[in-house]
Amino acid sequence: MSRIGRYIAIAVLALGVAGVAMGAAFIVEGQSKANLIKNSMREEQVSLQSLGVEGATPGDLIDSAAEAQKAADTIMGHRQKIAPTDALMKASATGKFDVTNPTDLAYAQAMNLENYLYLGVASLGLATVVTVSGIFMVATGIALGGTGIVLFQLAKAKAATA
Repeated sequence: MSRIGRYIAIAVLALGVAGVAMGAAFIVEGQSKANLIKNSMREEQVSLQSLGVEGATPGDLIDSAAEAQKAADTIMGHRQKIAPTDALMKASATGKFDVTNPTDLAYAQAMNLENYLYLGVASLGLATVVTVSGIFMVATGIALGGTGIVLFQLAKAKAATA
């Protein structure tokens, strides 16, 4: 019985170590991707003030999910004043995108920036989920490791009394 108990204790302890290692990897990966996305957003130098968002601080560059969401929603509002949908935009003109038409270009640029910002929002959300999952894995790994140590000590004590 004590031999089986030791094997179970070692297996639980090994799962704990694996959980901590995997959790640490998730945390590092989540944070590195969040930093990459935020730095990329700063490099574009888009500010809420330049988009006409009320209460925006001059020079404050978009570098968070909340700011990107606010900016993308603002751009969507401006874009929809040109045309509510892409289909209606094409229907109102020649039926296709015209690179010589300033309205078509403004619409396309607004859509590109809007999509870029929404992608940033989604990516930062995913990076947060990965980081939080990593924290949970570390906590679970520590709990499993502690359980493995306790089981190992119990198996060792039982073997000594037998």
